[in-house]
Amino acid sequence: MGQGTRDALLGCLAEAVGSVAVAHPTRVAVDGPPAAGKTTLADELAVVLRAQGRDVIRATIDDFLFPRAQRYPRGEYSAEGCYFDAHDRHALKRVLLDPLGPGGDRRYRHASYDHAADTALSPPATTAPADAVLVFDGVFLMRPDLVDRWDLRVFVSTALDRTVDRAVIRERRVSSRVEVERRWRERYLPAQQFYFAEVRPTEQADIIVHNDEPLRPTWETRTH
Repeated sequence: MGQGTRDALLGCLAEAVGSVAVAHPTRVAVDGPPAAGKTTLADELAVVLRAQGRDVIRATIDDFLFPRAQRYPRGEYSAEGCYFDAHDRHALKRVLLDPLGPGGDRRYRHASYDHAADTALSPPATTAPADAVLVFDGVFLMRPDLVDRWDLRVFVSTALDRTVDRAVIRERRVSSRVEVERRWRERYLPAQQFYFAEVRPTEQADIIVHNDEPLRPTWETRTH
């Protein structure tokens, strides 16, 4: 179990990335519940890796959503809908993960969804260097159809109840506390509980980051 400063954690993660030996770009998953701190950690890791001279592709599951009209067939507060209907995983694999993986041509697109327009998106393809690193954050990244497409799997763990309080703070400018709490308690948290029961994501992870206290994180490296 590692314990210490944020910089020590990032050093451990960067070392783990550097130890991955593949002949294609290294695909790093940063999984965890909503508001666990995945995006912040992935952003910080990208900065460290770039400072080490790595070419970093930074992407997120939020840019692989289905348009709003498609992603709520079971209702806006459905936990099952959150897990099964929200994300265009086929596009994620087709335009990003598989091109960067074994046998891929390294011509990738970092997104398939335009938030501002709420429409599908097809940006021009970019060619990644063979030694590039994809740092990808999002929910449900260890699900069975995605888990084998990562070369390093990081899970950001935090108490689920704590994520509600973080979400209220994060979204206070666009949603009321009542709205945020309902969305979390009816949709997001039950979806995570289903994910944990079905997939056991922490058992799939290579590194688990305990992020209840972001300035004093602890982490553990798992062997499979």
